Amino acid sequence: MLDEAVDYIAAERPASALRWLDETMERVRSLERFPDLGRIVPELQRPEIREVLVDPYRVPYHWDNQQVTILAVLHDRRLFELGSVNE
Repeated sequence: MLDEAVDYIAAERPASALRWLDETMERVRSLERFPDLGRIVPELQRPEIREVLVDPYRVPYHWDNQQVTILAVLHDRRLFELGSVNE
């Protein structure tokens, strides 16, 4: 997931890929303290499945008051499909 996004960005802009990775990791780490930081994923409308945006990617995650689980790293033009979430 994450490595594929970094590789894709690095193919054209290696320095940008490193900056994007740093920003993404900072945003994800902040979810430990602030799990409701992200917005509810619009196409799912489930409050326990949220996402942070790190242009041009979306990082959807699930949280249950005890744990944050990163579900995917998606280009912002892709929809997050309900079938990819473990019920």
